[in-house]
Amino acid sequence: MSFVSDRLTDIRRRLAAVCARAGRMPADIRLIAVSKTFDADAVAEVAELGQLEFGESYMREALDKIGLTEAIVGQRLIWHFIGPIQGNKCRALAGAFAFAHGVDRLKIAERLSELRAADLPPLDICVQVNVSGEASKGGVAPDDAAALCAAIARLPQLRLRGLMCIPAPVDDPEDSRASFRLLRELRDAIRASGSVDADAFDQLSMGMSDDFEVAIEEGATLVRVGSALFGARPG
Repeated sequence: MSFVSDRLTDIRRRLAAVCARAGRMPADIRLIAVSKTFDADAVAEVAELGQLEFGESYMREALDKIGLTEAIVGQRLIWHFIGPIQGNKCRALAGAFAFAHGVDRLKIAERLSELRAADLPPLDICVQVNVSGEASKGGVAPDDAAALCAAIARLPQLRLRGLMCIPAPVDDPEDSRASFRLLRELRDAIRASGSVDADAFDQLSMGMSDDFEVAIEEGATLVRVGSALFGARPG
């Protein structure tokens, strides 16, 4: 418990420090603990320290883990799906998760809308943007993001919250700043266009263990931190 407690304390300290530098409030930043490849006991250990939002990328693993973790801690947690979304994952995602970060096709959004049960709150959605232009990476091109957001905003049982990105790997976190700034400027332009609900479309999912401080300086509201919290991934 001490190792993970110390890591979580350090992450919260770093988050508070960068918010102070950037003139932001720590309460405005949602920390998502990326728990993929870690078992339910590890996730429950973090949840018992008051961290209640978790990110998963592998559907089968996540579905097995969600029920076990919540049984251990005795409460519902907030689960974010942060991996690529194929059509065959939509039913499970729509039923088990509160937030989907990687939507980059209208067809996937339509399927999620269709499958989200009417008795559940709308599924929060971020549109993934390929800010680095990498052929191997998912995400809509920046020039196509506005049209996709406008179409998704009209779908029932979804709530379009903002944009998400995973910049190209870099050695220096500063080298990701331009990508984070691009995403923020794109979010702001779409928000001002009148094609989305401006009150809801206020989120930027960007920044991970190595670069979340730069992301917060550029406007991140959701940061996805895994190895800095859980340590090296198994295997």
